[in-house]
Amino acid sequence: MSSVDQAAVLDALRAVKDPDLHRDIVALNFVKDLRIDGGRVAFTIELTTPACPVKDAMRDQARAAVSSLPGVTDVEVTMTASVRTARNVGSTQAPIPGIKNVVAVGAGKGGVGKTTLAVNLAAALSALGSRVGIIDGDIYGPNVPIMLGVHGPLVAEGEKMVPVEKYGIKVVSMGFLANDESPVIWRGPMLHSVIQQFFHDVKWGELDYLVVDMPPGTGDVALSLNQTVPVAGAIVVTTPQEVSLADSRRAVRMYQKLNIPVLGLIENMSYFVCPSCKHESDIFGRDGGERTAEMMEIPFLGRIPIYEPIRRGGDAGVPLVIAEPESAPARAFFVAAEQLAAQVSIASYRKPVIPVTAVP
Repeated sequence: MSSVDQAAVLDALRAVKDPDLHRDIVALNFVKDLRIDGGRVAFTIELTTPACPVKDAMRDQARAAVSSLPGVTDVEVTMTASVRTARNVGSTQAPIPGIKNVVAVGAGKGGVGKTTLAVNLAAALSALGSRVGIIDGDIYGPNVPIMLGVHGPLVAEGEKMVPVEKYGIKVVSMGFLANDESPVIWRGPMLHSVIQQFFHDVKWGELDYLVVDMPPGTGDVALSLNQTVPVAGAIVVTTPQEVSLADSRRAVRMYQKLNIPVLGLIENMSYFVCPSCKHESDIFGRDGGERTAEMMEIPFLGRIPIYEPIRRGGDAGVPLVIAEPESAPARAFFVAAEQLAAQVSIASYRKPVIPVTAVP
């Protein structure tokens, strides 16, 4: 007979709580494959994303909690993840088979580094172990291929297009379908058609996150996206400058009107650190993004500094999180990606809305 009781192990693990979901890992059914052999205890903790920002802390807490039980001589904790699908309770669209979460990355105005954010977030999520794709939804300015260093054309396989793959990211872009110098002059219905094709006519396979790099502003592509797929949520990119913040507020309200949850706001070009003297300069202002997020009651996902290698990597097709993964600016991207994944996980536990019916 085992000297350690299974019920006691599970009871000890109830002390470990997910800080975002505010419930213990036993109640959340995170504890899997619990095995006891004398004083040796082994189990798996299955999180809702491999990009969980507190996975190491949760592993250590779980090991300590079980190690404190009488009779326990060894504890083996295996960490895994299975990404959940966020519940967009306002969407009536059918999901795309195999795609768990569609995440839009938008901005109220151009020039704030939206595509740079989208590409580095996708690369960070992939590097953290997630299955990731990216749609270049900026039809008029498809720059994702440049920033990832990929080229078309797309290859057909049966009735579907096969996405190009780089850094573990599956990529589809209008840039693969048009000549480099050719302007795209399309009306709304044509935009809607290509957005639908990018979702339904591409062989995406199994994806945890499909990032959509949106065009700047509040236009047709956001409407088409909302009418095509259930969107897990949107991230709005801003700079600390008031002009950008005003447009960002409009973008947040647009997504809210479309019943697309706003997962958070990211402040890009937040500050500049002089490489010689290390002085930190707030070129575009300070803390505007965090104040705006607080005012609009949406999560603030982080600050990305002005850093010349970010631009250089974008031009060369090597995102900073790939080129300099240990640098402080790259870490800022990783933190933002982890916070994004956390918000998607929180949304996956959102309770569906039960319609109120009149009593006859």
